[in-house]
Amino acid sequence: MTMSAAWYLRRLSRMGPREVGGRAGDALRRRRWRSERPECPAVTGARFTAVLPAGAIAAVPPDAAKRLVAEADRLMEGHAEFFGVDRHDLVDPDWWCDPRTGRRAPWGYAFDVPYRDEDAVGDIKQIWEPSRHQYLTVLAAAYAVTGDERYAERVAGHLRLWWTANPPLRGVHWISGIELGIRLVSWVWIRRLLDGWPGAADLFEENPVARNQIWHHQRWLAAFPSRGSSANNHVVAEAAGQFAAACAFGWFPSSARWRADALRSLERHLRANTFPSGLNRELATEYHGLVLELGLAALAEADAAGVPVPSTVRLVLLRMTDALAAVVDNRLRPPRQGDADDGYGLVVDGAGTDRWGSLLATGGAVFGRLAWWPRVPGTDVRTPLLAALVRPYGKAGSVPAVTRPASRPGHFADAGLTVLRGPGEIWCRCDGGPHGFLSIAAHAHADALSLEVRHDGVDVLADPGTYCYHGQPEWRRYFRSTLGHNTLELDGEDQSLSGGPFLWTRHARSRVLAADTSGGSGVARWSAEHDGYRSATHRRRVELTAVTRQLRVVDEVRGDGRREVRLAFHLGPAIAVELVENRAELTWTRDGEDRSAVLELPGQLRWRAHRGESEPPLGWYSPGFGRKEPATTLVGTGFADGAREFTTVLGFHG
Repeated sequence: MTMSAAWYLRRLSRMGPREVGGRAGDALRRRRWRSERPECPAVTGARFTAVLPAGAIAAVPPDAAKRLVAEADRLMEGHAEFFGVDRHDLVDPDWWCDPRTGRRAPWGYAFDVPYRDEDAVGDIKQIWEPSRHQYLTVLAAAYAVTGDERYAERVAGHLRLWWTANPPLRGVHWISGIELGIRLVSWVWIRRLLDGWPGAADLFEENPVARNQIWHHQRWLAAFPSRGSSANNHVVAEAAGQFAAACAFGWFPSSARWRADALRSLERHLRANTFPSGLNRELATEYHGLVLELGLAALAEADAAGVPVPSTVRLVLLRMTDALAAVVDNRLRPPRQGDADDGYGLVVDGAGTDRWGSLLATGGAVFGRLAWWPRVPGTDVRTPLLAALVRPYGKAGSVPAVTRPASRPGHFADAGLTVLRGPGEIWCRCDGGPHGFLSIAAHAHADALSLEVRHDGVDVLADPGTYCYHGQPEWRRYFRSTLGHNTLELDGEDQSLSGGPFLWTRHARSRVLAADTSGGSGVARWSAEHDGYRSATHRRRVELTAVTRQLRVVDEVRGDGRREVRLAFHLGPAIAVELVENRAELTWTRDGEDRSAVLELPGQLRWRAHRGESEPPLGWYSPGFGRKEPATTLVGTGFADGAREFTTVLGFHG
């Protein structure tokens, strides 16, 4: 996907003067660096001291260690799965090849590589992901728990190959700061987990090639930070990686400056990326997880190195953890909101380890769990390792005294996110928040007033997800669209105006009118409206009644003239449906038990079921980045003349 001149003008329009000046400076620096060949400063007596405390590995639960070793053995055989593509080449990987398209990224000066052009480069996510080296952290963790040197030797062999094949500023892996930042976090943990291996020092601190790579990664991050309208999760990853490396690999003359600058950036952007309530401002749940993981990893390096951090860093991470505990359903699944690209900050676990359970387990170990938190039945490798490094909450100087929620919050006013809960593990997320973060809202979807409904963790009314970022514009548009969410579309238009795959030029403004999640009268209520449509307002009211186990949704269109209406309800992939006129019988199975519900749809609209359609896309669910599967979408079409209400009732049986 190449960017047109019109796109650059639209992108420029979303920047302020300071950002424009900063980017102009970046462009000049890139031109100068093309001919510069700086050498890594000479280092003598480099040592790695940020080791795990005694007993940390022994604290890894046996079942988590078993999953880890099984995953490591699969990797040793060359097998892995990235974004829905099974790979069998990880014994001797090609770092520049995209297995999905078969294309190889071109060689040359990094900033000349047209990474957005899939025809020239391939799927950039498929190329970048293995070079985050998180599969190597898994192998290193397997060495740490077993002492089997096969894992360590494979890690060392792959790192040496990668460092040789990807010299500084050459090729596709030197383009994006988030990739460099996450790679540095991986290298720190690889060195830590290999500490008992006799070859660890020779691989890292005594290896001039490794030192050169670490130094150039940090020099790059110091020179080209994400800025202005792009200062989202990317800048957190850059700062976390820079800080982690400057703490653990503090061998260079610039290390102290890099560490101080990165810590200032990390503190500033953790605050900027997080609402006071603790939810991530991108309103894209997976980025909440990514930022929290990166923040905890950076905090671990600070405490391991004895570097003081501002109390606000711990406070933001504490609030993010409490917010996550508040919004998950009874199966520990958080909302499927906004973009999701399966990005992780630190991976040391095997397949089958629940990401969100792991984060809550770590939060409980570091900050202490509250009485209303959900139980976390699973176990993981990462929690005892991070907890061994991070100073526990409440220790002297760890964080100022704060008031944490006494009961489970259901409404996050600053984020506009509301969760209604009912009997039988009914969970309903209502979206009345900002369109996204910063002027481009890069990871937002046109989903104002959308709903997401689950029953015992099963998607009944589902957020379809993300599926892709680059190279498939028609699918990118669909999964971000208003029609691609459980909300109402007018006149065939999205509520917000897209200017590109990560750019919104007009943002719908939503406001919550009422939110009562207590259910004290047996009814939990929410209502909100948005102004995304010209000369019309969409208002939605939702009521969840405990006794009847009914969810009532009333959509109101306020405005003059005759408007074409499309109202969509996306069913989860496990839901079978029988649609007769405006009545849909829903059935599914959970843990061997048959479940059912009835969806009474507005009779003023003509209803049709769509499933797995491609021209144009409609009726799909993306369980993860790069993967999609057919699912049923019910679409009602009709008209609204002036003020008009459309009522939908979802009733659960049993």
